[in-house]
Amino acid sequence: MAEPLLDRALRASRRLRVNGESRAHYVICGQDPLAYWVVRTLLAGETQAGRVRITLIVPERRRSPGPDGRDLPGIEVIRADRLDEVTFRRAGLAEAAGLALLHQDDVGNMHAALCAQEVESRLRLVVRMFNTGLANGVRQIFPDSAVLSDASMAAPAFVAAALGEVAPTHFRHGGRTLYVARRDDVRPSEIVCGVADTGDAQQDLVLPADDRDADVVLAEAVGRPLVRARRRRRPVAVVLRAVRSFATRKIGIAVLVLLAMVAALGGLYANAAHVGWSDALYLTLVTTLTGQDPDPAKSAAEQVMQVVLNLAGLALIPLITAVVVDGVVNARLALHTGRILPERSGHVVVVGLGNIGTRVMAQLNDFGVEVVAIDKSADARGAGLARRLGVPLVVGDAAQEETLRAASVATCQALVVVSTDDGANLRAALNARALDDQLRVVLRLFDGDFAERVQRAFGIGTSRSVSYLAAPSFAAALLDRAVIATIPVGRHALLVTEVPVAAGSDLDGRTLATVGRAGSVRLLAHAGAPVPREATE
Repeated sequence: MAEPLLDRALRASRRLRVNGESRAHYVICGQDPLAYWVVRTLLAGETQAGRVRITLIVPERRRSPGPDGRDLPGIEVIRADRLDEVTFRRAGLAEAAGLALLHQDDVGNMHAALCAQEVESRLRLVVRMFNTGLANGVRQIFPDSAVLSDASMAAPAFVAAALGEVAPTHFRHGGRTLYVARRDDVRPSEIVCGVADTGDAQQDLVLPADDRDADVVLAEAVGRPLVRARRRRRPVAVVLRAVRSFATRKIGIAVLVLLAMVAALGGLYANAAHVGWSDALYLTLVTTLTGQDPDPAKSAAEQVMQVVLNLAGLALIPLITAVVVDGVVNARLALHTGRILPERSGHVVVVGLGNIGTRVMAQLNDFGVEVVAIDKSADARGAGLARRLGVPLVVGDAAQEETLRAASVATCQALVVVSTDDGANLRAALNARALDDQLRVVLRLFDGDFAERVQRAFGIGTSRSVSYLAAPSFAAALLDRAVIATIPVGRHALLVTEVPVAAGSDLDGRTLATVGRAGSVRLLAHAGAPVPREATE
């Protein structure tokens, strides 16, 4: 326990005197919009955290279409394709207060962390990782570290938007379980504070000055279940959809026409032979499928019906064979290409099984919502999990109408588009809207400003930037703040953090009433008055 405290004291002493001011130095490594938004968040919070000096390490060439922070003013940029001891020494890591490794490469980030340890062993380390097994390994090697997943932070916002509900966020702290809910769904005595006013469809107002204006609140769970009931699939409808999709449309029509003709001929046969319907059915089926020996003693009408039924049988047997063969071939193609042939309704379609798409798919499945996934590759990161969960995977380009129809987008309750290509995401969303103009679309876009403009221009209900939602948590971890939970609200992310009040800090000696600020900070609880320990930022 003493070792981390010693490390914190060492970092506190690492201050650079620039123009007479003390500035903490942070090194950030990244190549996508997450690095950009983390830098932006650190620069925007300078007044609260003190002035900071930021060194950003980026590759020589841009590797993603979005911003990566290299063009931001007021920071030092080092271009290097390899994160090793030489690069970290160039960045001044030995005198830095913290290092953030934000690449989308778990193993690469682990290697970079080990290289950084060779330069400075006592270092505040913030690592972006998807694999939880590697995350535990990093924490064991680097006790003073924070391992975060932007996908885990942002996924609840996408899930909530897809279901048309508030983010299913809950956490336990101080002996209480708190969760986010709509004001109308909780009792007034359970409300802890207001979270957001979502009355304006164009802009959410977070942490309003008056809690009574908030329709989304943070409440205490008192004997309330926090898990959504499973939505049951109707077995009869599933069987009917499977039968409908067993053969192609043309073969199905041919079989129905021929069966109708056989039924009509059977009726005429029964009338000509003067037999009952049960005997007529037997004679018709036997004559059609196997034929009968000729009998000159039969009447002319019976002989004509027998000949016609034998001819119909010659056509019916190949059609039955064609239906069976077509069904087997379609099943094999479905297994090989991932095309989903049975029609569905009321499900959620998730496009892109990368980091965020895999998390969204898993959370929807946990809530009992039927999911269909789409990805260009059958070997996508989340393909294995989809198979284990029994989630159908359509392999194809979601921007193509054929792929969207294969996933029954026209009858789904929501489409969540979270691939890593902004252009493909937008095309998929617009093509899906062409199939159903009332479809709820949740769109991932890397650029937060672009996401907001698309939401207004195209009438797409919700657009999200994963990097924008996750950046505050990474910045808070780099500043050594204890992040308890992340609450996504629309295109915003609120952090529940513990803030120790040190002697001589801005909060030292101030009353609790002066801690909160409308739109940015809300005090939830404090320990050892007047020391606030938990605030929402």
